[in-house]
Parts: sequence; C-alpha cells; structure tokens
Amino acid sequence: MSSEIRALEPKQLWNKFADLNAVPRPSKKEGRVIKFMKDFGNKLGLETSEDEVGNVIIRKPATKGMEDRKSIVMQSHLDMVHQKNNDTDFDFETQGIEMYVEGDWVKANGTTLGADNGLGVATIMAILESDSIAHPALEALFTIDEETGMTGAMGLKGGLLKGEILLNLDTEEDDEIGVGCAGGVDITATREYTEEETPEFKVGYKIAVKGLQGGHSGMQIHEGLGNANKIMNRLLFDGFENFGLRISEIDGGSLRNAIPRESNAIVAIDAANESTFQKDLMEMAETVKTEFKTLEPDLEIIVSKTDTPKNIMDLGVQEGITRALYAACNGVYRMSPDIKDLVETSNNIARVIIKEGNIKIGCLTRSSVESSKLDLANTLRATFELTGCEVEFSGAYPGWAPNMDSDILKVMVPIYERLNNGEKPHVAACHAGLECGILGQNYPEMDMISFGPNIKGAHSPDERAQISSAQKYWEFVLEILKNIPKK
Repeated sequence: MSSEIRALEPKQLWNKFADLNAVPRPSKKEGRVIKFMKDFGNKLGLETSEDEVGNVIIRKPATKGMEDRKSIVMQSHLDMVHQKNNDTDFDFETQGIEMYVEGDWVKANGTTLGADNGLGVATIMAILESDSIAHPALEALFTIDEETGMTGAMGLKGGLLKGEILLNLDTEEDDEIGVGCAGGVDITATREYTEEETPEFKVGYKIAVKGLQGGHSGMQIHEGLGNANKIMNRLLFDGFENFGLRISEIDGGSLRNAIPRESNAIVAIDAANESTFQKDLMEMAETVKTEFKTLEPDLEIIVSKTDTPKNIMDLGVQEGITRALYAACNGVYRMSPDIKDLVETSNNIARVIIKEGNIKIGCLTRSSVESSKLDLANTLRATFELTGCEVEFSGAYPGWAPNMDSDILKVMVPIYERLNNGEKPHVAACHAGLECGILGQNYPEMDMISFGPNIKGAHSPDERAQISSAQKYWEFVLEILKNIPKK
C-alpha cells in the first residue's frame, strides 16, 4: 500500500507523508513521532530542538539569494485524531496507518487517514530535506496535542521563534486562505447516582445507533449531520414516556472534536410490553431515518434482545438527565452577523457515558466571539446543573481575530489568482480551532495565515485527501516561498 502512495506526484510530499504515517501518533501519545521528527532534523544536519512540552523546532538557513527576505515559520501539528470503524481491528498506539488510492483520493483502511495535519507536516519535511526549493530563513514548528487540547501551542514560550511570518498548513479546502478561527472550551458534566436492582418482571434490550458519517465538529457542524448521542436520547426518551423504559447504561461518541457516529445503550422494559415496545421503537427509528435519509443514508438503529441488566438508573436521575440531553444545544447556536456563512458559535455533545452509578457528558463549545462562547457555555452549564450535575469548564483556547490587512495575505492572493487562471481564493475565517490564535498570544507581531489541500471527512474513518488538490497546493507552497517579501 505504501508503494502506491509513494508513486504519487509530487513525490517529495507523498513520500514524506508515507514516512510519517508509518509512525503511531495519537494525541497525547506523541513520544514516537517526536523522536522521529528530531531524528529527521538531526540526520539533515539542521538545528533541531524540543521544547518543554514536546514541540519540535527545526531551523534551516535561507537558500542562496533569499537571505534578504523576511524569515518564516512553517507550522503543523504532529498528532492525529484516532477514529476507526467498529469492525476494524487496529491499534493506533502500535500500528502505522494503512493507506490506499481510490481514484483521485488517498484513503485509509477503516481508520482516520491522518492527512489532518499530516500533509502539512509532510510538506514542511519535504522543504527541509530539499536542496533545490528556494525559501527564506525557515523555522519548522511541529506542535503536539492539537486535536485534544492544543497543549503544544499553549505551552510554546514567547521568544523561541524568530520568524516574522507564520504559515499554518492546517486548512482543509484548497481554495481557502484562512485569516481567523474559532476559540473553544471543553464542558464536562458529571454526577453520581444510585443504582436500583432491576425488577424481575423486566427484560433487557440493546439499542444501537450506528452508520452515521461523523466528521469534524467545527468545520462540519453546520451541515446538519446526525449526532448519535442526540438520536439515542430521543429514542430513550420516547421509550420511557410510552413504556417506562429504564436505562442501565449508555456509551456514545468518543472524541470531543468528532461528531459522534455511534451510541449503544442497555435498557430494561416490562416483559408485558415487549411487542408494543419493539413496534413503537422501530416506528420511531424509521421516522428518524426518514428525517436523515439525505444526509445519513447509512444510519442504522438496531433494537435487539439481550440479558436483563442487573441494575438500572435511579428513576429521578434518569428523567432529569434525559431531559437535560434533550434540552442541551447541539449544532449551530449563532451564525456570524459580520462574516457571510460563518458559524460564530456552536456546540458538539460529543460523549455520553452512563454506567455503574456515574454519569459523564463531554461537550466542545466553539466560537469566534469570546462573549458568545461563554454565553453558550453557561447555557449548557445551567442545563446540566438543573439536573444535579457538576459542570467543569476546561481546555479553553482563544480564537484568532482576522487581519484583512495582512502583508502575507497580500502576497498570497495574487499568486493564487495567477496559478488558477484568475480564480479568486476564498479568504475567510473558519469555525475550526487553529493554533494561530494561541500562538498569537506570545507572538502578537507575527503575521499569520493558514492554507492547505482538500481533505474531506476529517476526524472520521471516511477521511480522505485529494491527490489533484495536493498537486495544486504544492505548487502554491513553492510559489509563496519564492515570493516572501523582503525585510
């Protein structure tokens, strides 16, 4: 599979991507990829260092004739989202990504591909290794843990970088030049509850919601994709209202930055209501599937008999938490009044775990406006506190305010138009969380921009990178480097 990828053009880019994807690199477990990147820099004889939190910095002098240009930082993150299909046997901590080519796309075998942000990392590696690509003095910044907290960017101290311009290679549309992004905050609601012994007259059922697309909880939150946690709660609420359904356990979703694709629940119902329960729930399932048939054609809702659970939730807590999950905002909260078609504020109900007397609900709230982010966070906090949960805010990071007067933006727009027959790029802020906002806190004078190749389905096993777009992007990168302004 790797040889198929290595044969793609531009070979410099795809070969480095194949090298990188052979190294396990899940978020918060980047030890091997940090070593890989340091070994790479040292073998090239370049100044290579690791900072206190694990970010890797590699410096390369300007090529001949480029010494009078402004120095640049090229930045991408080393970690990747680890998501896989339920029927895929794969260990992200020990295995490299299994890739293949399908038409104009590079895909992975049942897992995330790691093009987010591996293609950016591979781009920088190819430039560091090349002896023929023109560029000014270059600092390559490889950050860690972007996907689950941005702790690498947060931990990068001021003064380490000397570059005047930062090129962030973490945008996923090749016609877009990013000039701003959303900030975010993790919201976690928890509480304990008393379990009750399941009465003898009840029987057990398993409910599974699966087959949803999932995807990036920032870039795709406006698309109306199905959220497995919200769909499951709707089914459970209906079952309780009509048949006294009692919850034993729920396990839904996974990472905060991924729209949840699957949820599983174990429940108990009165044996006398079995046939009507099955009929009603399947009717509700068909209703939900009909609602989502255009966006989620592979949605499955499976109801099957299982062993009667030993314990069920306290009734009052169950009523409260299902109502809270119903009321909690999921999706777009507010569109930007200032930037056309930009989601300003949103929330993803990413994780729901109810088991053995403990409830844990994890959300990721994003906004390009700090006050709006806090407003939605407090809305969610109030919703869950009303049902007895303790609510914690953590992992907050700032947005990146757009600078339409950016000098590097003025360079990149005409280059894009020249390379693409006069087509204008889409200069925009995005609803994803990029590291530029955080890095800008310690480097406020640095001129920042973000761009990248087409990557679809990021944060899901459907992630794929477009080959023709990577070629277009690579040419764009080389032209930008040749045209960095003079000091």
